Amino acid sequence: MKKIILLLMLAFSAFFSQAQTTTLKAGDTAPDFKLKNVDGKDVSFASFPKAKGYIVVFTCNTCPYAVAYEQRIIDLDNKFRPQGYPVIAINPNDPEAQPDDTFAKMQDLAKQKKYPFPYLFDAGQKVTDQFGAKRTPHIFIVSKTAKGNVVEYVGAIDNDPEGTKTEKVKYAEDVIAALKNNQKPAITQTKEIGCTVKRKAKA
Repeated sequence: MKKIILLLMLAFSAFFSQAQTTTLKAGDTAPDFKLKNVDGKDVSFASFPKAKGYIVVFTCNTCPYAVAYEQRIIDLDNKFRPQGYPVIAINPNDPEAQPDDTFAKMQDLAKQKKYPFPYLFDAGQKVTDQFGAKRTPHIFIVSKTAKGNVVEYVGAIDNDPEGTKTEKVKYAEDVIAALKNNQKPAITQTKEIGCTVKRKAKA
């Protein structure tokens, strides 16, 4: 009996150690990171010394939702990077679970699509778990403040994952507009829409 109880305890311990941490929310401190970009260089928040904040997007090569949002993510960077809010894209998927999300294939996609932003590989999914990113895409808008990097918004980029609405609520753009006016965003959290983060099977 004691052996069975011990095995159960070990199983539960392994399960919870592998589970994602709680997703960050508005007001939380965004953890810094240093991850390899597709150009081979390490990127962190400090790589953008003039930034007022950051648009951190957990996305990937393969998820249909990520593909559907790809141009919108590019557009966010083109519009808001000059205003002090660059996009930082992070691939949260384990390439053993999703072979088309290898670093080499990330490099190919970034080159093909001419990504204007860094596209980072989260080996071991440590940063993914620190942020609590659960889907691709999953967005975290962060302000750079005297007290550190503070999360302002978490969730979806907009309310149009299919890209078919003529009128849509552009959550990310609305948040940054508020921040630029020194206001708190009216909406700080929405439901993330996308594919689940892919993790390799546990032995």
